[in-house]
Amino acid sequence: MSARYLSPRERRSTAQRAIDALGTDRRNHVLLRVRCSASHHVGTVYRTDVGPVFASIVGPRPHGSRDFVDEAHGPRGRGREYVDLLEGGRHADDQVPAYCECGAHFLSRSELLHALAAAERTVQIQ
Repeated sequence: MSARYLSPRERRSTAQRAIDALGTDRRNHVLLRVRCSASHHVGTVYRTDVGPVFASIVGPRPHGSRDFVDEAHGPRGRGREYVDLLEGGRHADDQVPAYCECGAHFLSRSELLHALAAAERTVQIQ
């Protein structure tokens, strides 16, 4: 079924299965990285079998080396991963949540899709 007809829950579940299918090879499927003006990692768009999937760790997390989520952050948790199909369909808001050491952000699906179409590899947000 096309993302156009999926409910938000079905869309995120489909995206989660697609991300899980990448396994430990996830880094080799990066299409686009999103960073804040302080160079913290905000989110990533991955190439998957179901199309581009956006992923970000949301919620407060300790600061690590350039804020990559796979770096050691000490004893505290690292937030929770939010994943969603980038092409959200008719039931999707344009904004997706993201987070970095600077705080919460909302990113535009349409702007991320535009960056992909322009073959950008990194998007810097304010």
